[in-house]
Amino acid sequence: MATRFGTDGIRGTANAELTPELVLALGRATARVLPADRFVVGRDTRRSGSMLQAALSAGIASEGADVVDLGVLPTPGVAWVSAAQNVPAAVISASHNPFADNGVKLFAPGGLKLPLEVEQAIEKELEGLLDAPGHGPLPVTGHGVGRLRSDHEAAAGYLDHLLGSIEGRSLTGLRIMLDCANGAASSVAPEAFGRAGAEVQAIGCEPDGANINDGCGSTAPERLALELAAWGADLGLALDGDADRLVAVDHTGYVASGDELLAIFARDMSSRGRLAGNTVVVTVMSNLGLRLALAELGVSVRETPVGDRNVLEALDAYGLALGGEQSGHLVFRNLATTGDGILTGLLLADLVARSGRSLRDLVEGAMQRVPQVLVNVEVPEPEMVLDDEMLQAELHSVEKELGAGGRVLLRCSGTEPLVRVMVEASDETEARIAAERLRDAVQAAASGGLLG
Repeated sequence: MATRFGTDGIRGTANAELTPELVLALGRATARVLPADRFVVGRDTRRSGSMLQAALSAGIASEGADVVDLGVLPTPGVAWVSAAQNVPAAVISASHNPFADNGVKLFAPGGLKLPLEVEQAIEKELEGLLDAPGHGPLPVTGHGVGRLRSDHEAAAGYLDHLLGSIEGRSLTGLRIMLDCANGAASSVAPEAFGRAGAEVQAIGCEPDGANINDGCGSTAPERLALELAAWGADLGLALDGDADRLVAVDHTGYVASGDELLAIFARDMSSRGRLAGNTVVVTVMSNLGLRLALAELGVSVRETPVGDRNVLEALDAYGLALGGEQSGHLVFRNLATTGDGILTGLLLADLVARSGRSLRDLVEGAMQRVPQVLVNVEVPEPEMVLDDEMLQAELHSVEKELGAGGRVLLRCSGTEPLVRVMVEASDETEARIAAERLRDAVQAAASGGLLG
């Protein structure tokens, strides 16, 4: 079976790689591995979302569980419902991917992403169903068949939860521009910030099924940077299609990375005695500047592989409160079970309001970003490419030349057929040249060996 769980669920081109037949079987497999009386399911705004949600729900119901349709709701909103009701959940979304893609994200009861061993059990059951549709127990019939119903009021409880995060304080006086990526947050996010007292102007809030992430949202913050300056906003907040990540833009158009937001929050939480263990969880992709800034604060670092599930597992394992990724997935463990872009935005706006400082001032006071160059190299079999001996030799050569002042990371994407090349160095030109050398080496290895 070609379809496997990546770092954030199963993804593929809707109706080609991710067919209704496959998703129906996935629903059946999920219900068998996660037995429950009831599941909740939400989606983002993609054209294919309703089709695939219907297929997944049918598969779950055919195994005897009821399915509650939450409608269009951010991934963290669905996770919140899962936690509040202690039921398993699913989200039909491909996050920041183009609209033709879609995916299925699964949550265990309590709103937590599935452990690897559970995903593997679902994959095994799914493979059996695809190979032999009659695989497994006899089908349920009559009163045993699950029922499907809708609950589009779940957003109200999620909104109340979001507003509770700022502890009764108000954002009055702040002008905030939101870019909702024409995605799942198009209704929820403007309402949340408006109810918190901010003056809000929103873009990317007119989903048509095909414009999700299209030149807008966290993957394209340039539009937000231009428009917020024209409007005179204090702060810009860009979400991705399912609103589990955030990119922030200051009043001058400066785009702050997830690492910079982590540095800001770590400084604030540590100063208020709210940073459990005085430790932050980061991933291997986090900028060297973040590590240096946290060390200067006396804050320790726990490093994980890429993926907010890995961040969450480390937070829980060590009883910590804050972690995240450079991409803008930030997890505030005392408030959420997964990355939540709207929650992060509210907490950031609250911090700006409490401090009386701009986002840019906060960033400059928190960390200095080390030049980092990221290159994505499309290859058919990323894992095999990374094992190439001549590529490894080139990698060691680059690392030796950069010395202690640099850092190199090659890794496979968890969601796409890509090798991701990351190089950090004290000089951006040096980092770019090194990244291009490694890009060429990856391409050569993919074509059968380094070229003369």
